[in-house]
Amino acid sequence: MELMYASTRDAQEKVTASQAILRGLANDGGLFVPTEIPKLNVPMEQLAKMSYQETAYEVMKLFLTDFTEDELKHCINSAYDSKFDTEEIAPLVEADGAYYLELFHGSTIAFKDMALSILPYLLTTAAKKNKVKNEIVILTATSGDTGKAALAGFADVPGTRIIVFYPKNGVSPIQEKQMVTQKGANTFVVGINGNFDQAQTGVKQMFSDAALAKEMDAAGYQFSSANSINIGRLVPQIVYYVYAYAKLFDNGVIGNGEPINIVVPTGNFGNILAAFYAKNMGVPIAKLICASNENKVLYDFFSTGTYDKNREFMLTSSPSMDILISSNLERLIYRIAGNDAGKNAALMKQLTSTGKYEITPKMREQLKDFYGNYTSEKETAGVIRALYEKTGYIIDTHTAVAAGVYGKYKADTKDDATKTVIASTASPFKFTRSVMDAIDMKYDSMSDFELVDELSRIGNVTVPQAIEEIRNAKVLHDTVCDVEEMPCVVKKFLGM
Repeated sequence: MELMYASTRDAQEKVTASQAILRGLANDGGLFVPTEIPKLNVPMEQLAKMSYQETAYEVMKLFLTDFTEDELKHCINSAYDSKFDTEEIAPLVEADGAYYLELFHGSTIAFKDMALSILPYLLTTAAKKNKVKNEIVILTATSGDTGKAALAGFADVPGTRIIVFYPKNGVSPIQEKQMVTQKGANTFVVGINGNFDQAQTGVKQMFSDAALAKEMDAAGYQFSSANSINIGRLVPQIVYYVYAYAKLFDNGVIGNGEPINIVVPTGNFGNILAAFYAKNMGVPIAKLICASNENKVLYDFFSTGTYDKNREFMLTSSPSMDILISSNLERLIYRIAGNDAGKNAALMKQLTSTGKYEITPKMREQLKDFYGNYTSEKETAGVIRALYEKTGYIIDTHTAVAAGVYGKYKADTKDDATKTVIASTASPFKFTRSVMDAIDMKYDSMSDFELVDELSRIGNVTVPQAIEEIRNAKVLHDTVCDVEEMPCVVKKFLGM
């Protein structure tokens, strides 16, 4: 049976999986969601013995029903190969009573690789399937990690171009260097004088600009997205939660059917939404623990039922979470509104016009599987230092936010018994200065790459290839623009 995708803002709009991947965003500005969440149809005993690639096929075939077995296996095997520095793809590491799911073993050392190494294959397969003649222009806003992972995934992929916008002063030096040194004749990187939310809003406006779409079509182009608003990003993320549970079972850490908690450092809400989908597929997940940094809009939402972005935007040491408009939350709102597109569209309209909305008590009832909290900058640094001093294991700032919130969850609920997986979303090498300063301020006088070598030494871990290759790489992208200039910059790059 074919699984269809509906827009969260228009009940009438239904498309196939490949069409949803191609379009990225629905015409009405809504996000595509599956009309139902399929149930896992392979017993856990079987999943426990499967490789990452085999698990990916069992999960993704249920969502991407208009892809043939050969097409889907080709996409999976092309994505999860030697680009990852471990055969496990997403290993679990036990440290201080929690299981860290290391999602940073791909080519850009952040969890975005898990989905963005497969998206180009899904997208080009979807284009062939739908007989698309235009060149696909991937338009993306990044708070640091999506940009590089998307650039690496799409670089020199025939029939595609990729344009990435990032906040000029809102990413780490390593993140920026990774993006601005990106090779590939079809790649373009632009710093904006603004923050991530402004970059993301600018991108969304271009997607829903009918006049621009017409102009693009006449020039032989069409937009698609590599942001987590694209369902082709979300579906691959479900896989690693299924895989983590199966591996814990296979290793004898949990019994079959024993519930686990999952903690996710959360900005745009896509990664934790994937865990929510895994739970709804039948993976025994007890609590979904949503960890925020000082931009704690999600913590306040789970605490009060009111989403309010009207607040000061904070620049923190976990920049990928410096977000006040969590786009993927819309998919959850749609679901708890009883899949009522009209109700969801009204709330999103309120968000646009007033910067906030409030959900009903009945909707709040359905959020009881979620726990939200946040860690301050000081607490985040303390978590990195304490874990290193206790175990020798070094985590990045985003993972530390999650570990800090897990500590608060245990203190609040007295739940020490449930085995817990923490999504470790980036390598500490991506945020060396913040990580090393947290361990000891004596490192602050070192240069960025001296810090890299010192981190390697004290953590007893090899410097990742992604860092080695930017050590002496040449800056290839130096365009900077104001927010309102974004459409002009796109047209110029495309020669329109």
